[in-house]
Amino acid sequence: MTSNQSDTETATHPLQDFADSVAAVVPGTARIEFDNVKVEVSPEDWVETHRLAIEHLGLTFFSWLSAIDWSNDVEAGDPLRDEVEERIELLSVVSDVTDGNKVTFSTTLSHTEPVADSLVDTYPGANWHEREAAEMFGIDFKGHPGLDHLYLPDGFIGNPLRKSYPLLSREVKPWPGSVDVEALPGEPSTENPES
Repeated sequence: MTSNQSDTETATHPLQDFADSVAAVVPGTARIEFDNVKVEVSPEDWVETHRLAIEHLGLTFFSWLSAIDWSNDVEAGDPLRDEVEERIELLSVVSDVTDGNKVTFSTTLSHTEPVADSLVDTYPGANWHEREAAEMFGIDFKGHPGLDHLYLPDGFIGNPLRKSYPLLSREVKPWPGSVDVEALPGEPSTENPES
């Protein structure tokens, strides 16, 4: 694994030593983003990466798992300014319970048929989070003991947190779109540069 700093980080970032130690243990690429260590791994390495994080880094506390729908098909609101690579990004956050070190793990899943191996055998606390991600984003977690619905009734069709899911409230009242922000007193106005 390699450790990469983003362009905005300096060589002496306080998390750099921890990012390097993570990079030495798990497959993928580690970088510091917004004062957090983020590691991108392949879907095939998803479970093994978490197992190594427990065994070699002491990251025994499972905090959170969810997903992001990177889609160009936006049902509500203005069209995107820039096209994105369509995918589902699966994220988890794990940490130790002594020094407060934490890592965000990320993997890319197919946008049309997102499938990932379940973390339940590695982190039992992932059970509820994977059920929620399955229900809301349509991710199939292989090896999960039971992806029963948490919120939606049985027979519900669709995944409400996918960008392609139609929102009835936005059909009744359209999304306002981009928000115009007024300049603060003493700042030049961006509305009409000639004024």
